[in-house]
Amino acid sequence: MKHAIASLKESDRKTAYFIRRLVTVLLVMIGLTDMLHAARIKDIASFRGVRSNQLVGYGLVVGLAGTGDSDDALFTLQSMSSMLEKMGVTVSPDDIKVKNVAAVMVTAELPAFARSGSRMDALASSIGNAKTLGGGTLLMTPLKGADGQVYAVAQGPVATGGFLISSGSGDKVAKNFPTVGRVVQGVSVEREIPFDLNLKDSLTLALNKPDFTTATRVAQAINAGLKENAARTQDSGTIHVVVPPAFSGNIANLIATVEGLSVTPDNVSRVVINERTGTVIMGENVRIATVAIAHGNLSVEIKQSFDVSQPMPFSNRGQTVVTPDTQTSVKEGRAPLQVLEAGVSIGAVVRALNALGVTPRDLISILQALKAAGALQADLEII
Repeated sequence: MKHAIASLKESDRKTAYFIRRLVTVLLVMIGLTDMLHAARIKDIASFRGVRSNQLVGYGLVVGLAGTGDSDDALFTLQSMSSMLEKMGVTVSPDDIKVKNVAAVMVTAELPAFARSGSRMDALASSIGNAKTLGGGTLLMTPLKGADGQVYAVAQGPVATGGFLISSGSGDKVAKNFPTVGRVVQGVSVEREIPFDLNLKDSLTLALNKPDFTTATRVAQAINAGLKENAARTQDSGTIHVVVPPAFSGNIANLIATVEGLSVTPDNVSRVVINERTGTVIMGENVRIATVAIAHGNLSVEIKQSFDVSQPMPFSNRGQTVVTPDTQTSVKEGRAPLQVLEAGVSIGAVVRALNALGVTPRDLISILQALKAAGALQADLEII
């Protein structure tokens, strides 16, 4: 009797152990599923005010091997004359040959919190008729912001990453775009944008794609991660975050903490169609109502051949005549009726449409007809 009781207890312990292991595996699988669909907040949103600024300037690239602007580019001649005059050299634009000089527009992106003396890249793009900027050097070019203030200065060698080779007979061989080049680390920041992050008592988080469900999930994730009721949803694209006392004077740490939180974003069901290439992309949340589909192709084929009719031998009145022979055939493809149940997943939709033997072009027509019939529960976007 004692052995039976002991054996029963041992069986109960094994069953309990098996159940605990099974529950653990299920929880891990659920967690992995959530992780596969989750995204970091820094990938789907950005903090308002923490952004880069665009800079632009006009400059000259010199040192080109006869591949610069022609004399028809009057702005290049005027720029050269003005530059030389500032250096104490007086010369008329009519006396300047600019084959080794090209006028360019220089663009750069000033990062947030960039400090004086920081270095960054610039992009020089020809605005004249220069053949290539390869081997040239960009002269000192002030870069201005949208407010007209100079924030940086660009200067340095231009790397095009391409080439242009031409012969006297007119043959040309080009790689990439030699009229656009990069000035690597050639921009020096001269003016800082005043912004003290640690003085802020609240932050505003802006979603890249506004959505009420995603905004609510972001606010919930922030409150759970900070263990405080600090975030609230302001609208579909904005989340207001109050700085907790623990992060007062250390806003950078708060931003890093919030950006590292994971959220599963919600998306609108959408079907994207490109009629030019026959591309169809459907999201995983696309659903359809109960509908019956029959799709067939009607093809008309017309063949025409020419026969030669000759007169009988020794005939004086007969003539050789060419007679056309036309054959017309009509073929209609078999289209069995397929029933798609309501609420089926995208996999079931694809399998049912494949059973019809449709091509991408046919699929586009079917999806457009489903949308017109009100059976497609998704946005149909044609690009």
